[in-house]
Amino acid sequence: MNQISDLNDLRLFAEVVERGSFTAAARSLGLQTSRLSRRVRALEEEIGVRLLNRTSRSLSLTEIGRQFHQHCLALVAESRAAKEIVDQTRSQPQGTVRISCPVALLNSGIAEIISRYIRDNPQVQILVDATNRQVDVIEEGLDFAIRVRFPPLEDTDLAVRQLGSSTFVLVASPALVKRYATPASLDSLKDWPTLAMANKSERYIWNLVDARGQVASLVHRPRFATDDIASLRMAATSGIGVAMLPREFVERDLQSGRLQHLLPDLGSKPGLVHAIFPTRRGMVPAVRHLLDALAAGYEELD
Repeated sequence: MNQISDLNDLRLFAEVVERGSFTAAARSLGLQTSRLSRRVRALEEEIGVRLLNRTSRSLSLTEIGRQFHQHCLALVAESRAAKEIVDQTRSQPQGTVRISCPVALLNSGIAEIISRYIRDNPQVQILVDATNRQVDVIEEGLDFAIRVRFPPLEDTDLAVRQLGSSTFVLVASPALVKRYATPASLDSLKDWPTLAMANKSERYIWNLVDARGQVASLVHRPRFATDDIASLRMAATSGIGVAMLPREFVERDLQSGRLQHLLPDLGSKPGLVHAIFPTRRGMVPAVRHLLDALAAGYEELD
């Protein structure tokens, strides 16, 4: 025999020895005395030795029972230590959290929120996959992934928590605006050089709405297209062309004057910034508290 079929029997046996009788041990364990006695006897039969000397008045260990009992105590101690580790993880943030987040969101404030969280929770390690691709949370072993999608969101079996919203705006450098003059409408940008996020279709169109919900569209052919949003921002601040970028991503550039907000009466339909994760059940504090911190921090960004 390689192993005992039910390791829980070792704990029951150790409890009988500790309490000194089947009756006291059964009371401690919340079991019937007869059932406990049968379990210990079945253990003895399985391993092929007698562990206890039983009389009507006393209970004592055999020699092999004494040696066996020491190993049972070690097993019980390890079991308690393992349970304590789980209890600690469930009671306070600690351990490793694996997440995925688009580059633009990281650069627009989420990286700062995560940094503050790590500073305030020294027992937590956070591993971030900074990518613009749509990841598979379950297949890739992630605790959650942050995404931006426009409503209505697609149906999913995953749990979803909304963190905030994201609006795209048209921006250009002051030098570019000076060269072409401040635009009065979206259509007046048709002669301007443009920048865009790359896509497989290589068809580029800006769809914006005004305060009344009226849609304005412009088909354009960008001078520079890439899936690296940081490069687009750099190109925009360098005066290469007009770009449509997340407002929170370029907020500091707008405040400093490196970029100007064109056509402020127009903006994209708000995208929903949300986290998706396998399930809410059994979520450890490190993950739950990080989600809370992201939601609170993103509210400040808005």
